[in-house]
Amino acid sequence: MSTEAAPVIDLAAFENGSSHIRAAIAKSVDDACRTTGFLAITHHGVAPHVIDNMWTTMQQFFDLPVDTKNLSRVPSHGYPYGYMGNEAETLAASRGDATPPDLKETFNGGPTLIPKHITDKTALDFCYAQTPWPTQPISFTTAWSNYYNEMESLATRIMRLFAVALHLDENFFDSYISSPISALRALNYPPQQHAPKPGQLRAGAHSDYGSLTILLPQSDSRGLEIQRLDNSWQEVLPIPDAFIINIGDLMARWTNNRWRSTLHRVVNPDQQHDPTSRRQSIAYFHQPNWDATITTINTCLQPGEQSAFEPVDSGPYLMSKFTSTV
Repeated sequence: MSTEAAPVIDLAAFENGSSHIRAAIAKSVDDACRTTGFLAITHHGVAPHVIDNMWTTMQQFFDLPVDTKNLSRVPSHGYPYGYMGNEAETLAASRGDATPPDLKETFNGGPTLIPKHITDKTALDFCYAQTPWPTQPISFTTAWSNYYNEMESLATRIMRLFAVALHLDENFFDSYISSPISALRALNYPPQQHAPKPGQLRAGAHSDYGSLTILLPQSDSRGLEIQRLDNSWQEVLPIPDAFIINIGDLMARWTNNRWRSTLHRVVNPDQQHDPTSRRQSIAYFHQPNWDATITTINTCLQPGEQSAFEPVDSGPYLMSKFTSTV
């Protein structure tokens, strides 16, 4: 099964399949990452109750009065975690594009544990900063932590699939993601009662910063679009019981742009169709270890070819991207 924008990949079939099946699935992954940079993962093994609890809890949180949500707002400008109200972020700014701020509100949280070996003050102050957890609904932190942990495990499995697709040992990436500095974000795109400003979108055109993103879109939601190779835009529709995966900037650097960190955006609802449409999604941004050095993989270089990228360290690279958007 496949779709044009996000080909469907059966993760269980890869993990449990014969060498022939694994090779065929890995090739499909490579093809998708070269063209759209997006794919959909089915039979992922994430417990349905973990997903359901997360959805319910996030919907309850975003339905709270703004004053209540603001009790867990980000404590200072540029702080990575907490609640951010509508029009508090401009994702297109990460590419240097000047647009009005995005029409969305978010809650962001970081790693659930601080590894004992992490002593870098910058890392502790940014990626491992405390999350200002809401007290309402009372299930918030439990639902959030359970979902975060499931996503961290799933990301490790997807990175092993990626390694095979890149003709590497299956565990090639393990040492780079042993203590990932990944972030989880719940997003609410409120109903639009008034016309957006010129150039204003629900989420401006951007690429993600890390290795991969695991997106869970609302089942009936619309508006997510990716930029095709010819620079036109194509909608990515939700796929039942699947996570939408996209490649991030660091994976593009790892692969010397063999794999696409695709520009994507969330456009405003069709005013003639449903002018008050609300959209929600949950995004897990997988980011390698703070001190992981990302250097182009040898299998992505032709003999004698030089990499298009200088090595970068995961944590500082993430910081520079994040601070440009707020």
